[in-house]
Amino acid sequence: MPKSLDRLQPWGAFVLRLALGLSMAVHGYEKVVPHNATAHFAHYVVSLGMPYWLGVVSAYTEFLGGVLVLLGLLTRLAAALICTNMLVALITVGIHQGFGIYNYIFALVAIAFMLVVNGAGALGLDRRVGLS
Repeated sequence: MPKSLDRLQPWGAFVLRLALGLSMAVHGYEKVVPHNATAHFAHYVVSLGMPYWLGVVSAYTEFLGGVLVLLGLLTRLAAALICTNMLVALITVGIHQGFGIYNYIFALVAIAFMLVVNGAGALGLDRRVGLS
């Protein structure tokens, strides 16, 4: 059985990239694209005791990082930024929101960490352009 599953390994990384990339891109889109959304989110980050610029960086990390992870392009860098972003979210917000939110954020951190360590996999653009 394990040998028959070996040929599916490229699809494992793809499915994890799809889950993380889609989740981050959708949440990031809501913080970047609508009029004044980035400023609104940055003010929320300020209310948590962090600098305004960190809210802007966080919003763009979610959106652009999610798109890059979906494409499998610059995957390790994008996943490292997402992992860091989600760890901050876990510590500042997630811990106080209950297990449902805490668990979801922790799962995103785990997926991002796996992509940092293993890369995009055979189906990512990183391999096609020689970045893997």
